Amino acid sequence: MFGFLNIYKPQGKTSHDVIAILRRITGVKQIGHTGTLDPFAEGVLPVCIGKAARLIEYLNDDKAYIAFVKFGMSTTTYDIEGEGVNFSDKSVDINDIEKALNQFKGEIEQMPPIYSAIKVKGKKLYEYARKGESVEIKPRKVNIKKLKVLNYDMDERVLELYIECSKGTYIRSIANDLGENLKIYGHLIKLIRVKAGSFEIKDAVNLENMQTKDDVEKNLINPLKKLDYETYELNSEEKSKVLHGMPIIPEKNLSGTVILTSAGSIAAVGTADNNLVKCLKVFI
Repeated sequence: MFGFLNIYKPQGKTSHDVIAILRRITGVKQIGHTGTLDPFAEGVLPVCIGKAARLIEYLNDDKAYIAFVKFGMSTTTYDIEGEGVNFSDKSVDINDIEKALNQFKGEIEQMPPIYSAIKVKGKKLYEYARKGESVEIKPRKVNIKKLKVLNYDMDERVLELYIECSKGTYIRSIANDLGENLKIYGHLIKLIRVKAGSFEIKDAVNLENMQTKDDVEKNLINPLKKLDYETYELNSEEKSKVLHGMPIIPEKNLSGTVILTSAGSIAAVGTADNNLVKCLKVFI
């Protein structure tokens, strides 16, 4: 079994839960995903099955989300699962919000939540947090490519945002930091990932519909449809060389990362330089 799945991860399941379920259904151990979603979050989770798991690093990993921010309280985890720590009954209008959001657009430095899986000195941050231990957290550069207000319920103090961002962006941190900037505090109450690279929510398959191996196989996506690299079809002699991990001299000029194909399927991933293609990963 070889290919990608566009799974809709439901609330209450972890990304690891999804992988465990698919391993049980398919009997395939080599399964990976392209970006963790917190248990309370839902939406697109690209899954790579079989040898396709070795292609994760070649997938576009920009993300897009719809996020719901509740003002009036910040929490220890920056989301609905944490304990309240700061409170405010102050109100703000949409103009105040729009102005504050400008500080979060483009390349910014973001402080990750203490309740996150980032490792510092060999331990995950949430392990320090659970033990009440202090640890130095360094900001990370992320890119917020698009940040748009979809709706604002002033009475309920709930803001709905559309966010396009780079890998590693914490939407929880945006919710928390926006609340602090507005001096009314805030936390994330709902998160839907609507896009991960070229995987979109409109095409996602519900996890509950994956009951049998046949269900998985009929929803597999040919990786060639999702990999944004130049392709090169191998002839029989070139295929034989690739099979043994040997470099080839292609019949046309290639450069950078290239996907080598055979009969419409991925044979290898290579890198081309000076008209010589060296194989990085072989799949035949």
